[in-house]
Amino acid sequence: MATYRCEVCGMGVNASCADCDEPLINATLELEDGKTVQVSKCPKCEGKIKSPMCCGRDMTCEI
Repeated sequence: MATYRCEVCGMGVNASCADCDEPLINATLELEDGKTVQVSKCPKCEGKIKSPMCCGRDMTCEI
């Protein structure tokens, strides 16, 4: 399971899919302009969410 951490306060978040009850994994999504966005993805249904935020910043996850 991906653990996202706030680089400011150190808070950590683990998440699971509400539909499949599967732990979300860290992934990246490539945008049309070639940029990438860090996301959490369900390995079963392929649903994706943008990485969580804390202290006004995106939380990070080691890949």
